[in-house]
Amino acid sequence: MRHLATLTLGAAVFAAAAPALPADWPQWRGPTRDGVAPGPAWPDTLTGDALKQAWRVENLGPSYSGPVVAGDRVFTTQTIDKKTEVVTAHDRGTGKELWRASWDGAISVPFFAAKNGSWIRSTPAFDAGVLYVAGVRDVLVALDAATGKELWRLDFVKEFSAPVPDFGFVCSPLVDATGVYVQAGASFVKVDKKTGKVLWRALKDGGGMNGSAFSSPVLARLGGTDQVVVQTRTKLAGVDPGTGKELWAKDVPSFRGMNILTPQPHGDGVFTSTYGGNTRLVRVAPAGGALAAEDAWTLKYEGNMTSPVVVGGHAYVLGKDRRLVCVNLATGKEAWRTDERFGEYWSSVARGDKILALDQRGTLFLVKANPAEFELLDKRKVCDADAWAHLAVSGDEVVVRDLTGLTCWRWAGK
Repeated sequence: MRHLATLTLGAAVFAAAAPALPADWPQWRGPTRDGVAPGPAWPDTLTGDALKQAWRVENLGPSYSGPVVAGDRVFTTQTIDKKTEVVTAHDRGTGKELWRASWDGAISVPFFAAKNGSWIRSTPAFDAGVLYVAGVRDVLVALDAATGKELWRLDFVKEFSAPVPDFGFVCSPLVDATGVYVQAGASFVKVDKKTGKVLWRALKDGGGMNGSAFSSPVLARLGGTDQVVVQTRTKLAGVDPGTGKELWAKDVPSFRGMNILTPQPHGDGVFTSTYGGNTRLVRVAPAGGALAAEDAWTLKYEGNMTSPVVVGGHAYVLGKDRRLVCVNLATGKEAWRTDERFGEYWSSVARGDKILALDQRGTLFLVKANPAEFELLDKRKVCDADAWAHLAVSGDEVVVRDLTGLTCWRWAGK
């Protein structure tokens, strides 16, 4: 496999080794894990020749995993016959399948969540030729991205004598130069990325319903300290990446621990929003030789599953009421909220002053990031099946994973 890039997430560095292909989309929410896609400005329309389908792969099993784009390949996951998890690599130019890897893996989610399916959930992470994939039964598998060969596997249920999480392994792996970070085994864990050995385990929360953590971790520098920010089912916390020591924590109320979206570091704080709770910015600062966290502000608005994007000091997030809200991060004031209700989920990617958002119902929206008002530039139906997976946006490509297939679109038909 041609390696286009080596990703060092801790420094958010993305260095291209060859100019033949555009930048990758190597993990959950993109190269810097914040839903921001580098590249030239998008046009103001999605219709006509502006955005054309390049290829589509049909008849895939369902998946919530966002597609991963790395070098000349696109990776996706699927659950087949409610019993097998499959990872496939596709040619980035044509969609042709290059290899597949599989293992036994399936769960049945609680009855009240059955409508959302029991298939694979986590988005893989690509780093230095290795694809890290989280299976729904709390396993982490490292695959050679060139061949699909399994390099190692870590079963957290066996490792920690922990229960299989009721909603499966939902957290998407975070990789830096020193390891892989995941919420698994009813805790927050760092794993050696070469061997699969557990390096440390933190934030143990007992398992079961209360141990099925959904949110994905991010790297940040807060209060002058480098750390991993993670949102468990009960709290937001900063953890030392070297030791697993909890540096600070703040309780984040929610309904049944439904802290789902990925927290967004901003300045000296972290923006988050919860189902059954509220929206807030938690400020982290040195205090007496340690770090302390307190609410800079709170807003009576409930987030749900959609992780925010931040443009120009404003956060754009879809809430429990399925309306899009724009929040001023300096003041905590709501700038506007749409009258229109969208699907239950959408994934958002920002580039410059525009936001591209894929609605769960299969509609792609192009929105101007305008704090004065909701400004819809265009919208277009891009798939017939529901689309719960996060968009992948790389250069002039937009990759959509719906519940039945994988489609690559290209701006201006390039």
